[in-house]
Order: sequence, then C-alpha cells, then structure tokens
Amino acid sequence: MSRGSVVRKAALVVALGTLAACGSSATAENSTPRPAPAAQASIKSIKHVVVLMQENRSYDSYYGHLHDEGQPASSVEPTTGNPDPVNAGQTITPFKTTEQCTVADLDHSWTATHQEWDNGKMDGFTAANADSTDTLGRRAMGYFDKSTLSFYYNLANQFAIADHYFASVLTQTFPNRFYLLAGTSFGHIRNDYPPAGGFTQKTVFQLLDQAKPRVSWKIYLASAQVELLFRYVQRHLGHVAKISQYYKDAAAGKLPQVAFVESDPLGDVNHESDEHPPANVQVGQKFTHDVIKALVASPNWSSSAMFLTYDEHGGYYDHMPPPPARAPDKIPPMRLPGDAPGSFNRYGIRVPTIVISPYARAHFVSHTTYDHTSILRFIEKRFGLRALTLRDKAANPMLGMFDFSKVSNPKPAIVAAPVTAAGKAACIKLHPHAPAASLGNL
Repeated sequence: MSRGSVVRKAALVVALGTLAACGSSATAENSTPRPAPAAQASIKSIKHVVVLMQENRSYDSYYGHLHDEGQPASSVEPTTGNPDPVNAGQTITPFKTTEQCTVADLDHSWTATHQEWDNGKMDGFTAANADSTDTLGRRAMGYFDKSTLSFYYNLANQFAIADHYFASVLTQTFPNRFYLLAGTSFGHIRNDYPPAGGFTQKTVFQLLDQAKPRVSWKIYLASAQVELLFRYVQRHLGHVAKISQYYKDAAAGKLPQVAFVESDPLGDVNHESDEHPPANVQVGQKFTHDVIKALVASPNWSSSAMFLTYDEHGGYYDHMPPPPARAPDKIPPMRLPGDAPGSFNRYGIRVPTIVISPYARAHFVSHTTYDHTSILRFIEKRFGLRALTLRDKAANPMLGMFDFSKVSNPKPAIVAAPVTAAGKAACIKLHPHAPAASLGNL
C-alpha cells in the first residue's frame, strides 16, 4: 500500500472517530421535497440529486475502448503509449487487462500527476509508476473492457456518459473531493488531516441549509469519507446515515433532495468497494450497481438524477490533456520542498462520469468540458443557490446530458454486476497480507 493510501485511510479513520464521538444514531431530518412548479421541460423536473464519487480511475483505463463496444461516439484511446522508462527507445502501449486487482497502488500525488501530465504531453505515466513491484510502470497503461466491467459498459451504453469530464486538480483524492463539496481545495494539494474541529471551509451543505426553503440533504456512508472532515458536517450529524439507510429511504420513496452516497474505502482488496487500487474493481462495480438498482426501483426514480464519477485518475494513463481552468480563488497551493511547481488554473486528469436519470439522454456521449464543480453547479442551479467560488460559478452544469422534454429511461433494465470467485481468489493470492476490514489494522 502506498504512503498516500495509508495517509488517506488514516485520515478517514480519524473522521470515523469523530463521528463515533459525536454520536451518529440520529435519524435523518425531514426529507420531504420542496414544492415544485407544474411539470415543465427544465431542470425543475429533478427533485432528487444523488452523487456517487468512486476512486482513482482514468477515463482511458475504464472506457478507452468503449467506442469498440457499443458507443462509437466515445473518444478513442490512441496506441502511441508512453516511453519505457528502462529500455531507451521502447514504448509501452495500452493493453487490455483482466486482473481485477493491481499488483500495487499507483502514484497520483501532486508531483507524480504533474510528471504524468508533463505539460500536456501525457507521457509520464510509466516513469511515475515504476517501482519494485513493476519496474516499467506498465500497470499504468492497462485498461478494462466489458469482459471485466460488464455492468459499467452496459451503463455507459444505456445512459449519458461524458468523455471530456476532468478531475478538478492535478493531484490526489482529498483536494479533488474538496472541489466537489466546496468548489475549491482551499490550498490543499495532498490528503491533509484537518485541524482540531475539522475544516471550516464553506461547503454545499451550508448552502442547502441556507436556502429558503431549506433543501434536504443526507450523506450515506459505508464507513467514512471526506465529508466528515468538515466542521459543518460534524456539527450536523443528523444528516449522516449508514449506507443501509440509503436502501431503506430509496425503497420508501424518502430520499432527500440531495444525497451523497459513499462506498467503503477501508478493508482488504475484496471488501474495499471504492475501486481504489489495488482493490477488486468488480467489488466496487457491484456496490455501484446496488446503489443504482435501488434508485431505479425507488418511487423517487421518476424525478431523480444520479451522477457517477471518480475523484481522480489514480495514476492511470489517459491520453487527453486537461485544459486550463478558472482558478477558484486566490489561495495558492500549499507546496512543500520538493513538490512540483503548479497552480489551480488547470483541470486534473480525465475521469469517467455517467448521468443516470429518466431524463438522461439515452446512449449519449457528451464532449463538453466538465469537472467536479459541474456537479456542484448543477445542484446550485437546480435549487437556486449561489456559487461558492469562481470555479463553480464558471462551471458548466451538465444540462446538455439531459433532455427534460421527454422521459428517455422510464424503467431501465439494470443488469447484474458479477464478482467472480476466480477474480477474488486471484486478488487474495496477489495480496495475501492485506489487512482485514478492521479500523485497528490501519
């Protein structure tokens, strides 16, 4: 496990401790939707927004070959590859993998991601990921297809997928998730611990509570996630529930107007469900499947929009250079000695993003540039909230992925998401000493 993963998990364990200390048994606050005007062809058709952000996969690593498997409008991963960091003049090209667990995590720190980006050349992925387990950094060039990720490929062919959706910043998990919640990483470029009492940066949750009337919201947790690092969330734990409550609320038609659903970032490779390498990708796919299936079966489905995305690329290759972005504020990166130079005026590496909704354009690919603040902007636009920063104010709210004039997906079929026994066995063989799903082992 990489140092970055250890720090990330340790910080989330701290968040869990905070949650336990404050008490998390409170039931949800009233989730009755705000009154909506008569049905019309607009964003007002959406009364429930569900956000699921998984971990550490680039677009090319999951959907670089979607164009060959049902969606020809999706961007094509080239075969130019990356330089072999050991054998001069040789190239490591993208290759299909069926290994559900990687041999090791990949480097997705601020400095490594800037090396991978290489001022838009996108040729530093192999060198940045060469280590004792993979001396050529070859695993960065692997991609999955529908033979391993059958549910995800079905989803991408059924609903609307974005092939120009980028992470918000050229670095790792926490800063990118901060952009989703706050429109900025407020200077952070790594998985930093919060100060005592949590981060005080204003988030979307304050905006929802300050709306008139208030917009109901809830965070559904499999264990812990970045939301718990913010002071406002720590002081409003009535909005935090276990993931089991999501399924109950969905079945009862009592989902809040805004829901953040979080998978489990803890445990061994066959338990961790956030898809963070080296975890079993099919376990994460199954978690996503279950969340979507519950939403589609819910009485709330007819007025819901779900955004499935990934916080950052996780060190995996992507061929599309991230474009310049609006800096969110005047806070500079908190660089330490040895950190790569850089700023917050460029998007991160491209990641997969799918919109699941009755109003999502069917079998559609959007080529519009988005980032995590686009989801934030959608929430702001739908509920009449002001922007938190210059970044989300300038973000495209992804309305082009919808057609509110018709219901394109009234009762979508949700296919199975198998987790193969052979894959699980191979994962344990590869990581026989992975810690059990216990906080005490982290």
